[in-house]
Amino acid sequence: MAGPVRKSPMAVESAQKPSRFVGALGHDRIRVSFEFFPPKTAEMEKTLWEAIARLEPLAPAFVSVTYGAGGSTRERTHATVKRILTGTKLVPAAHLTCVGATRAEVDAVVKSYWDIGVRHIVALRGDPPEGVGERYQPHSGGYDYSYDLVAGIKRSGDFEISVAAFPEKHPESKSIEQDLDVLEKKVAAGASRAITQFFFENDLYFRFLERVRARGIKVPVVPGILPVQNFKQAKNFAERAGATVPAWLADRFAGLDDDAVTRKLIAAAVAAEQVFDLVDRGVTEFHFYTMNRADLVYAVCHLLGLRPAQTTAKAPAKEVASR
Repeated sequence: MAGPVRKSPMAVESAQKPSRFVGALGHDRIRVSFEFFPPKTAEMEKTLWEAIARLEPLAPAFVSVTYGAGGSTRERTHATVKRILTGTKLVPAAHLTCVGATRAEVDAVVKSYWDIGVRHIVALRGDPPEGVGERYQPHSGGYDYSYDLVAGIKRSGDFEISVAAFPEKHPESKSIEQDLDVLEKKVAAGASRAITQFFFENDLYFRFLERVRARGIKVPVVPGILPVQNFKQAKNFAERAGATVPAWLADRFAGLDDDAVTRKLIAAAVAAEQVFDLVDRGVTEFHFYTMNRADLVYAVCHLLGLRPAQTTAKAPAKEVASR
């Protein structure tokens, strides 16, 4: 009686998932970007810059800095973007919203970014000043919606513009079709990339991508990845953003409220599973919502094959500014 058929090492290797060998793809295939938010306190400032210093050697395509409706938040965003531009080799992308400002005020912010050398803006409508869940009302004399803002930015300068996309529908939209209408308008106005709201079920992303392509929208639709630093916090974010928290994810973190070490290990495993599945299905670009912390994001990027740049440095800030 014949024994079991043994596969050759080559056959065994070829049967493995491509993501297990994702490191071989290198920087030419896998591209990442990171999102940070401007700090409110000295302690938060220290945490932010520690995260930036840790992630900078991975040479992301760009890093974005979020933007709030209040004047002090805007100033912190501008200061953080300027420090990234002048004090690191990173390429910053400044978030900008329609909320709480006239067109002239927004245009002045855009010009100030152009003047210091910023060439990439993430253009968003923004949340109502009263908070998520309240009805949005365009500012009198301001840009009404994100596609109006994109057009205004393009009139101000030849910026690269990224915009938001929503695999599970924007909380205020009536349908995905309405969201796609808005995305079409944003691309027509000059957006060159869409970054999705975070999601935990990859099928949601691919179903959305199919509908985007069926509309003839050809810009990259980059998946937004949220490594779960804190499950309760992530669940709260998801509820406000209209993102689904699947039961299996809650089950992964059940019973770990007082076990920070295990929570971090589980979080790394969950994020790695998600990005490996996306890679196996053809995705090569990722945008990470860092929450101003580097550890989980760095670990996942390492698994994606990204390593600190040794010989290929990005252009210094003064050269970026002159482009």
